[in-house]
Amino acid sequence: MSANTDLVLAFIDAWSRNDVDELMGYFAPDCVYHNIPVAPVTGAAAIRRTIEGFAGMAEQSEWVVHQIAENEAGVVLTERTDRFLIGGRWVELPVMGSFEVHDGAITAWRDYFDMQQFQSQLPQPEAAAD
Repeated sequence: MSANTDLVLAFIDAWSRNDVDELMGYFAPDCVYHNIPVAPVTGAAAIRRTIEGFAGMAEQSEWVVHQIAENEAGVVLTERTDRFLIGGRWVELPVMGSFEVHDGAITAWRDYFDMQQFQSQLPQPEAAAD
């Protein structure tokens, strides 16, 4: 495998430790992160806030890589199932991800998934008692 693929696999593995500082160490300062169903975020501070949101709601995370490929430009494509333990229940989401890597850092990360599929699996808040 190449250094870019190794970096992406290490980043994916780091999600299992739920350590935001560790995850942030993989990004270039001006990185762009785009969860395709929502608006992109740019820069370390905005990406940190987004990752803190995911990491904060999940008791555990596990990303399972089914396929990984890299093109001649160093773009790494992943087919994954991202799993999050939320409220004692595993939420699983099929994801296609694209990682642009330059000089040992992720400069652009795009994930393609169905937001409704994710939201429909989230634990529902208890109904208010009358």
